[in-house]
Amino acid sequence: MTRARLVDVLQAAVEAGCGLGAFNVFSLEHAEAIVAGAEQAGTPVVLQLSQNAVRYHGSLRPIALATLALAETAAVPAVVHLDHATDVALVHEALALGVGSVMFDGSALPYADNVAATAEVVAHGHAHGVDVEAELGEVGGKDGVHAPGARTRPDEAVAFVAATGVDALAVAVGSSHAMTERSARLDLELIKEIRAVVGVPLVLHGSSGVDDHEILRAVAAGMTKINIATHLNHVFTDEVRAVLADRPGLVDSRKYLGPAREAMAAEVARLLRLLLTSHP
Repeated sequence: MTRARLVDVLQAAVEAGCGLGAFNVFSLEHAEAIVAGAEQAGTPVVLQLSQNAVRYHGSLRPIALATLALAETAAVPAVVHLDHATDVALVHEALALGVGSVMFDGSALPYADNVAATAEVVAHGHAHGVDVEAELGEVGGKDGVHAPGARTRPDEAVAFVAATGVDALAVAVGSSHAMTERSARLDLELIKEIRAVVGVPLVLHGSSGVDDHEILRAVAAGMTKINIATHLNHVFTDEVRAVLADRPGLVDSRKYLGPAREAMAAEVARLLRLLLTSHP
């Protein structure tokens, strides 16, 4: 199975009335777990490389090429996606390496500046056959930059999509990044309002803080791409801790990273199967 385009798998999910799982890659084990989980579930998946992950590795190229190689040989459609990029130079580098889509995050900018910057990224991306997601209405929890109570206005969402030509839109509806408890409650009526007037698929960021039932309600209300990172990190790290607690003398990292990878793959598969449910 060759690497997939974001718009293709998003549109298929919209037509089926289900969600599309998008999970963040921080290491090779994460990427392997995501692909393995998607293959277990038999569904498309999005593997996301954030600008923060690139900073952790020191450069984009090694982790991107490894993730692209895994996507290329996956038994299901797999999209490799640059997530939350604020650096336009990084976007250009990602396109040159062959990523299938990018999320340009200009949400911290004034509205007019966000529109202008996003439109330029969209034009460049489309010229290279790459789909572009953007964000409007800051999603909470990102190092104090984003206000947790922020909400996207439907009228601004319509104008933003028309002015920029984005292929998918992340909106602020009550979720927050980096939550370790699944306690967020979403503004489902706002999701419905935005979905009714915006013609591109909607993206829910910060979904780690949203429990299964609320995720399904969000999909039923109109969300399609569901981004999850922290929750899967929790699963991965919990398994590492359990193995090391059981075997305190263990020094071979394969003996604890392997089980963590398997645990994460199982949770990826469970979440993807959950997202196939169109209604709670």
